[in-house]
Amino acid sequence: MKRKSCSRIVALLMCMVLLLAGCSGGSGKETKGEETKKKESMHIAISANPPSLDPQSVNSNIVGEIGVHVYEPLFAMNKNYEPTPVLAESYNMSEDGKEYTIKLRQGVKFHNGKEMTADDVVASMNRWIEVSAKANTLIGGSSFEKVDDHTVKLTVNQPASDIIMILAGPIQFAAIYPKEVVDTATAEGIKEYIGTGPYKVSEWKQDQYVKLESYDEYQPSEGEASGLAGEKKAVTKELYFDVVTDAATRIAGVQSGQYDIAEEIPLDNYEELAKDPALTLNVDRGGTLNLFLDTTEGIMANEKIRQAALAALNCDDILLASYGNPELYELNASWMDPTDAQWGTDAGKEYYNQKDTEKAKSLLKEAGYNNEKIVLVTTPDYAEMYNATLVVQEQLKKAGFNAEVESYDFSTFMEHRADPKQFDMFITSNTYNMLPIQLSVLDSGWAGLNSPEVAEGIAAIRAAATEEEAANEWAKLQTFLYENGAATVLGHYTGVSAMNKNVEGTDYLRFQIYWGASAAE
Repeated sequence: MKRKSCSRIVALLMCMVLLLAGCSGGSGKETKGEETKKKESMHIAISANPPSLDPQSVNSNIVGEIGVHVYEPLFAMNKNYEPTPVLAESYNMSEDGKEYTIKLRQGVKFHNGKEMTADDVVASMNRWIEVSAKANTLIGGSSFEKVDDHTVKLTVNQPASDIIMILAGPIQFAAIYPKEVVDTATAEGIKEYIGTGPYKVSEWKQDQYVKLESYDEYQPSEGEASGLAGEKKAVTKELYFDVVTDAATRIAGVQSGQYDIAEEIPLDNYEELAKDPALTLNVDRGGTLNLFLDTTEGIMANEKIRQAALAALNCDDILLASYGNPELYELNASWMDPTDAQWGTDAGKEYYNQKDTEKAKSLLKEAGYNNEKIVLVTTPDYAEMYNATLVVQEQLKKAGFNAEVESYDFSTFMEHRADPKQFDMFITSNTYNMLPIQLSVLDSGWAGLNSPEVAEGIAAIRAAATEEEAANEWAKLQTFLYENGAATVLGHYTGVSAMNKNVEGTDYLRFQIYWGASAAE
């Protein structure tokens, strides 16, 4: 689908949303001269149980979304995608670009009442560099050290112009924990969920809900609220992230008022819900649906087998099964937002959406494929990922693959997809990143891709003297991903969430933001 078509339909949908919101006429509870009474608790229906509440170590949208309400980093992205001090006050860079001296804000308290100091920051940031696949890929070997109680120094592995932006990245973000939380963390993650954010974790009932409560001693950073930075105010006392894996149940719940907000609305329900005067719909151009292939273990370690898999794919059918409405997704080979002037590129497009079953069969024969089982792991907790996996399975079977699907709950799926011994392929939906070097596909901890071409490509992008040179290096690296058969974009998706018309104050930057949100009774 051409971009202008996608842009036109999204604009149309947004106009419908605004029209419906305007016609709904407010809460109906407000009388002349009185303020509308707000709920003390908001219920947000999410589509899967979070596998963790440790955003440093887990690459998951749900973990990140809940996490930004609880934890804070030194720097975060404002609404213009500019890295902005949050727990940091200021920083200076050495002339050679190898050292960053960061002054910390004073008087910031953790949810346990302890004041944040350099000891907490050093412990947290050094752990983040170690356990975050994104951080380790980009600045592994860098280290933080204490200068004084309110100053830390970062010594980087190599000078680069993107260091502060990496520290501010919202996925697997550099959350600051108390030192004692870091010291007691295990390979499975942190044991206590203590941050400095506007909300604190009150209760986590597995497979039911995560309850957050406003933190009365929260100290916001200066400046107006902007994206993930600036002043944050917990407008609603309690936020419940209710785990509702069935989309129909989420929809029925938001329509009945059981939930104030329902996330991950299937796009084929859009037209129906857009006609409901009790609802407002948020439409966000979200990111990419991606297929990752095992490059290190078993039969898929054979490059020609992976190339055969890519040749077999018909992305039109995959996306239609995933999202229902062809006007709400886009076929495009770019791993980044295609509209991004610097990073949007269709390099390697000859390997994208090939729909060539005969080519796939020929490559399998050339590779000596002998009907070995190919395991696609997935989860029904994300309908688009699950439906796409079933279509890919059928397309692979037609090309001669012995393809089987193994389906798990989201947490178990995340465990399998992190271990190349437990999958041959998997599909995930991934929201857009600010920099291509932050893409999950380039993290060896994501799908096991550990290639010198990736490391060299990242280094070339970061060392580029101009934006044009950096863009050219990224185009080369994207082409390598397709040629190697390591992974492929299946398409670009639009995300929809539904909320009661009485909800206001939500925001979005990489995740839904609810600290400024409220709902009328």
